[in-house]
Amino acid sequence: MWMRLAAVVAFALVPRAYAQAPASAVPLTLDDAIVRVALDHPELRLIDAQRPVLEARRDAALLRPPMQLGVELENLLGSGDTRGVQGAEATVSLSGVLERGDKLDARRMLAQANIDALAPQRATARLDLLAEAARRYLAVAHAQSALQIANTDIEQRRRAIDAARLRLQAGASPESVLFTAQAMLAQAELDRDRAIEQASAARLSLAALWGARTPDFNAVSGDALQLPALRDFALLNDDLQRAPELAELLGEQRIREAQLQLVRTRSRPDWSWQAGVRNSRADNATSLVGGFSIPLGSARRAAPEIREAEADLALLPYQRQARQQQLYATLAEAHGRYVTARLEVQRMQADVLPQLQKAERAAERAWRAGAASYMEWAQLQAMRIEARQRQLDAAIAAHTALIEIQRLTGQGMLATDATVAVENAR
Repeated sequence: MWMRLAAVVAFALVPRAYAQAPASAVPLTLDDAIVRVALDHPELRLIDAQRPVLEARRDAALLRPPMQLGVELENLLGSGDTRGVQGAEATVSLSGVLERGDKLDARRMLAQANIDALAPQRATARLDLLAEAARRYLAVAHAQSALQIANTDIEQRRRAIDAARLRLQAGASPESVLFTAQAMLAQAELDRDRAIEQASAARLSLAALWGARTPDFNAVSGDALQLPALRDFALLNDDLQRAPELAELLGEQRIREAQLQLVRTRSRPDWSWQAGVRNSRADNATSLVGGFSIPLGSARRAAPEIREAEADLALLPYQRQARQQQLYATLAEAHGRYVTARLEVQRMQADVLPQLQKAERAAERAWRAGAASYMEWAQLQAMRIEARQRQLDAAIAAHTALIEIQRLTGQGMLATDATVAVENAR
């Protein structure tokens, strides 16, 4: 199945020369497109670039409050007997803060939770980019298939023109039949030219995902009409429980739990202490000084922040449940669209198109023999082309639904041998 998505490991960094292969007539594969996106898309690099920032914040959170060296001068200026240098007193002190309530561990847990949350964020970004690359790849395949249909229409319209010209020369049909056949050929050629322009625009859009301004490929590989059978919906729903989007919520839960723990530590006040030596010039005496201070009302001031953090954490189960229901509804809708579109493609291939082709051939023979009108033949030609277009539209709808299913579940993304080898070579 050509629309099988590449594995998440294809998003790993691989040698850059792999992404900048020279222009070739070989069709681009989906796995190649995925690897190119992984190499050059800035969104993944942005997420990776956040790790050093968060690691620096973690290292800062592990630092204890700094100690302070202080110098205090007294009685240096003033009036009376203590005025001047002879009556001055100097105190040199060392002060610090004694943290209480495991604040250091709470800061470390919060910083680490923010770092751990990067992994599911990157996994979700990978899947989103993978799905977007697959959709743009599908747009190129759609345009290519539309071009094939248009070329088939052109071929059959040219046959009609040749037959109409012969019958006109023989006096068996009016000139209007030839003009009608030529007009239909012009319409088929218009469909061909439109498909060519759509394919060019789709290739440009796909190449833009890896930063290329000019596509270095002319076509993509695969058959859009090949559609695999899906696994049972119950199995897909089981995969949905392990979706990266739900893993993101789990990471968010750990962050909020760490935030709550940090806020709770603020209810236990920190003790500030000070110790030093004082020297008096008046009697040349030296003495030790010391002291400590404890802020009052810390528990009362921390109570609102604790309630806010607890309420914020209590929201997560509802958010997770709402997200699960949303994902389930999207999965069910995509599953239904895929099954219906796949059935339509298969029935069109097995039952409708063969009969229309036989009818069109029979109408051609009958018109050449004078047993049918040209409009009967032309109508069957149009019906055959419309049926192929309908089949293609159904196939594209099926692949679009398949991409959404695989994006939601993160499953069914088996890596090719090439992408696995690239990953192992890192």
